[in-house]
Amino acid sequence: MWTKSRAAGAYLTTLQHVRCCCKQTIWKRSGEMRQRRLCRLMSSASAPPWRVLFFGTDQFAVESLQFLASNRSSSERVVEKLEVVTLPGNVPVKRFAQENQLPLHSWPPDNVDGQFDVGVVVSFGCLLHESLINKFPYGILNVHPSLLPRWRGSAPIFHTILHGDAVTGVTIIQIRPHKFDVGPILNQALHQVPENCTADELGVVLATKGARLLIDTLMTLSERIANRRDQGQTGATFAPKIKASMSWVVWEEQTCEQIDRLYRAIGSRIPLMTTWMGRTIKLLDFVGKMHISLSDERRKPIPGSVSYQKESNTLAVYCKDGWVGFRTVVLKKRLTATDFYNGYLHQTLQKTALSGTAEGQFISIKGGRKAQQRGNSKL
Repeated sequence: MWTKSRAAGAYLTTLQHVRCCCKQTIWKRSGEMRQRRLCRLMSSASAPPWRVLFFGTDQFAVESLQFLASNRSSSERVVEKLEVVTLPGNVPVKRFAQENQLPLHSWPPDNVDGQFDVGVVVSFGCLLHESLINKFPYGILNVHPSLLPRWRGSAPIFHTILHGDAVTGVTIIQIRPHKFDVGPILNQALHQVPENCTADELGVVLATKGARLLIDTLMTLSERIANRRDQGQTGATFAPKIKASMSWVVWEEQTCEQIDRLYRAIGSRIPLMTTWMGRTIKLLDFVGKMHISLSDERRKPIPGSVSYQKESNTLAVYCKDGWVGFRTVVLKKRLTATDFYNGYLHQTLQKTALSGTAEGQFISIKGGRKAQQRGNSKL
C-alpha cells in the first residue's frame, strides 16, 4: 500500500508525462497544419498554366468561359484545369459547361481547398465570402464591363447607353469580400461607344473584349497582382439593376435624345410604356426623332400629343423638345401605327377637335394623374 508522499510523487510524474505528450501532440498537429498550408501553396503554380474555377451565369459570361476553355489547347496556354460554378436553372453557362464536358459545381462550392490557383467571376450576381476567396492563392478575378470605378453594379452596360457615355471599356479586378466591384484594378481596356448602338450590341463587343483582357491578365498574373492599384472613390457611380418602372416615358420631362437612349438601353427587354385614355400602351419599333409640319405652326403642341404620319406609317409623339416616332404599339394586341390610328386614334382626335380638350394625347404616369383620370371618365 502506497504512502501519501509516494502517491503524490507518482501523480506528479504522470501529470508531467501527460503534459509532455500533449505538447508533442499540439506541436505535431500545428506542424501538420503548417505543412498542409505550405503544401497547398507549393502545389499552386507560380506561373501559368493555372488551375481555374469559373463562376458565371449569363451569355456575357459564356464568352470568357469559351476563351478559357479554348486556351487549354493553345500554344500559349494559360489554363491547365478548368471547372465551373453556376446557379440553378438552365442558364447559358451551365449549358456551355455540359456541352463541353466541363466539371460543374453547385453554389456554394465544396471541396475547392487546394484544388485551384485562381478563381474567375463573370456576371455571377452572388457575393463571395472571405473564407472562399482565401482558398485561392491568387485570389478571384472579376471581368466587369465598365471603366471602374464608373458604373459599379449589376447593369453597367445599360447605364452606359442610358447616360450617353462616349467611352466605356472593360476592367479586371480582384474580388473583395462582401462588396461588389470595389477591388483593386489589375487590367483595363478602353472602348469607344459606337453612335446609336444598343445595349445588346455593346454587350456583345465588351464580352469579347473582356474575354481577351482576361487571358492577357492571366498571362502575367503575378506581375499584375504586384502592380495592382486601388480604385478610389473619385468618379465612382452606381449601375443598379434595370426595372420595369424605368420604361415609363415622361413626355413633359424627357427630350428626344433621352427617349432615344432609353429605348436603346432597355427597349429590347422592356418595352417603353405610356397611357392613353386610361389604358397602358407599349411603344415598339422606335424610329427616332421626327420633323413634323403642323397646320398651325404658331401653336406649340402639348407634350404627349400624337400625330399619325401616313407616309411613313408612324405615330409621332411630342416630348419636351420635339417629336419621336413609333411604328408599332401594343394595346391588348399588337397594332401597326395605321391600325391604331384607324381603330382608335382617328375617332378620338375628331372628338378632341370638336371639344377642344386633349383627350387623344399620351399621358405620362408621372405628373399625369389628373389628365389620366379625366381620360378614364370619358370611356
